[in-house]
Formats: sequence, structure tokens, C-alpha cells
Amino acid sequence: MNELDLTISPGERVLLLGASGAGKSTLLHALAGVLGGDDEGETNGELLLDGAPPSEGRGRAGLVLQDPDSQVILARVGDDVAFGCENLGVPRDQIWQRVTHALDAVGLNLALDHPTSRLSGGQKQRLALAGVLAMRPGLLLLDEPTANLDAEGVREVRESVARVVESTQATLVVVEHRVDVWLPLIDRVIVLAPGGGVLADGPAADILDQRGAELAASGVWVPGFPPPRPLRVRTAARELLATTNLAIGRATTLRSDIACSVRGGTTLAITGENGAGKSTLGLTLAGLLPPRAGEVVARDALADGAGAHPIRWKSRELLTRIGTVFQDPEHQFLASTVRAELEVGPRALRMPAAEITARVDELLQRLRLDHLAGANPFTLSGGEKRRLSVATVLATRPQVLVLDEPTFGQDSRTWTEMVALLATLVDGGSAVVAITHDAEFVDVLADEEIVL
Repeated sequence: MNELDLTISPGERVLLLGASGAGKSTLLHALAGVLGGDDEGETNGELLLDGAPPSEGRGRAGLVLQDPDSQVILARVGDDVAFGCENLGVPRDQIWQRVTHALDAVGLNLALDHPTSRLSGGQKQRLALAGVLAMRPGLLLLDEPTANLDAEGVREVRESVARVVESTQATLVVVEHRVDVWLPLIDRVIVLAPGGGVLADGPAADILDQRGAELAASGVWVPGFPPPRPLRVRTAARELLATTNLAIGRATTLRSDIACSVRGGTTLAITGENGAGKSTLGLTLAGLLPPRAGEVVARDALADGAGAHPIRWKSRELLTRIGTVFQDPEHQFLASTVRAELEVGPRALRMPAAEITARVDELLQRLRLDHLAGANPFTLSGGEKRRLSVATVLATRPQVLVLDEPTFGQDSRTWTEMVALLATLVDGGSAVVAITHDAEFVDVLADEEIVL
């Protein structure tokens, strides 16, 4: 991100848009004063918050990060929400009033001593937002705050933010790929240009009415400009995985008597409210989490001599049979560069060097990561990390893909390319199991849907 000239006035409500990798999250980190010093990157120009560098304005800005896991600090829900207030020196009798109000505002109806380790990804997002709201900052910075939330959660979070900015007159800057979510609340749209600077800036209605087609072509999700649907070539489906009296959970049973079938040439969407067990079901189907009861059975077409129960397979046996993309992309990164990350699976399978290079080059190009081949995976934007995590699984070409929120953080162009790539795999006989809150993804690609 460079050549950026902006002035945001007190009390403005700004929606920050731009293609994946344009620098939206970087700008929010800079405004929050947590971007780091010269030893962590290069900076030019000047950035001021209330006339001073943001790092000097302790408590003036509150940031909800794109990855909620990185903001969970303490073991209990109440303590985690109270953490920021305690660091700001808020009197103790006020802290717990703020904690209760913040949790109510985001719709996280859990006991204050509920373990944070037992929250779903969507619940962690609400927790992170509650922690920031409790601090009552003058500048509220939200980085994709409704990603991975169910429809009711999206509504609750948006309305809670609306109540906070209305009552406190806080300045709001929110990053979200999907414009329609925040249109009722914001009054200004700023679109960052991919190469630096500003592509568009002005009242939301004017920007979207006058430049909607241009913004849609650049990757912005503009209402009235839906992405193209992939052309599908249906193939004969054969069962690859099936469940028998399946119960899922970790420390306790979340769901029981789950009946589902995963068939080659189809996409199975797993949807439902946050905390319903979607990710747990996905991990169980993928052979990474043991059933609480019942079993997941692999048919001969998938098992191919490895045995009927994926939970007993070795990691190398899973590589070409079931590939899994976790909800948090960083949980599966192992290498120091993007190219090396894509080579991990093929090298474990001892593929010839020429074949590895060909596969990696194709994935880098198709998922718009070729210019980042030498970058460290942990330095990528959220959307880029998601594409990389999907690509690492595709590199070994498994018959079944289990993807947890595969379209998180994608602009409309990269979303279209991701969906087209998955459609090609499905039409070629692979099976996709997608845990998702993306209704458009379900509409475009899903052949079956399980609602938990």
C-alpha cells in the first residue's frame, strides 16, 4: 500500500473496499497503531490520529482483527472481554457492566466463565468484537467482522455496531468485501486501488451508482453485479464416504444420529448457526477427529486398500484421498515461502520434480498467487492466505476436499476463480464438502445441503 492521501473526519462511518491484497487490513493496522516499526517493514509519509501518531493514542482506536483466534487472550469469556478495559485502567465496578453490555450487544449469550477454547470460529468473532466495544474507543476499526457468521449473527453484529456508534459518536472504518451488509450504516465509501492510492472516494450512493460496473470489474462486491456462474458438466456420482449412526463432538457430544453421504462429482454444503458443529462434522468426515459414536466409512473407490475408516489412515494415505482446509489458514502453513508451501504435499508423495513444478505453477497462476511465490505465507492478506490454504490441498489432488469457509476474504474476482476451480474438480469426479455461511456459494455450487 502506497501513495495514499486520506482525511477521515470525526464521526464518519466509512466502508473501506478494494481487491484482495490491496492493503485494506494493513491500513486498519496502521490506524490502530499496531503495524510495527521500521524493523517490521517500510513506511513513508505521515499518519496521524487526533493529531498524533496512532501508537501514542492508547485506547483511542479499537481493532477487531480478520483472524479472531489472534485476539482470544484469556481462558474465560468474561475475562477476555474485560482484558482491554483492565489495561486502560477502567474502574472495576464499571468493567463488568461494560462486559455484560458488550456481550449482549453482539448476541454472545454465554456464561462469563464459559471456556474460550470451546467457542466456534463465529463465536470467537463475536467475542473479539465485544472486547473492543467494551473499551468504547473513539475510532472503531473492523476487519471483516461478519465473516464466518450465520445470517442472524451478521444482523446482530451490524446492529450492535450501529448502536455503539450512534450512542458514542465514534468514528467507524469497516473492511468488508460484501458491500450490501454495511450499506444501511455507512455514509462514505473509500476504494483502495490495487497498485496504490485511491480508486474511488465519496458518498456510498454516488460511488455505487456512478462507478458500480467499474468497481465490480476490479473485484468489489457491488449489489446488482453478481459474479458469473461456472458452466457445469455433470458426472455420474459414486459414493465415497458414508456415516452410520454418527455422533460428533470433542469433550462432549454436539450432534448425534447424523446421516450423510459424500459422493464423487458433487458438492455437499454443511450450513447452520455458529456453534452448531459444522467444523466438527467436517473434521470428523475428513478422518481428523474420531466420532463420539457411530462411524465414518470410506467406500472401496476412496479407500483403495487403506481400510474402511479414515480416522485410522496415516497422513500419507490421507493426502491423495481426503484433503482438508481448516477454518484458520495459518493452522496448516509449514514452509517459509508460498511456493515451498505448495510443494509440501507433493514432496511427501515423492512426486517427480518436474511434476511438482508444473502443479505448483498452475495453482499459483489460477489462484492469483504467482506474484507472491517467494513471500512468507504468514505475511499474506487474509484472502490470499485462504487461497493458499486451498491450493496446498489441491496440490495433491485428493478425491475428497473438506473445505471450512473456502470463500472467506475473497473479492468477487478471486471468489469467481475459486468457485470455477472447485466446479472443474467436481465435474471431474472429485467430491467437495464445504462448511460455509456463503449463501451465494451454496446457490452456485452445492448439489446437497446439510443444515445443522
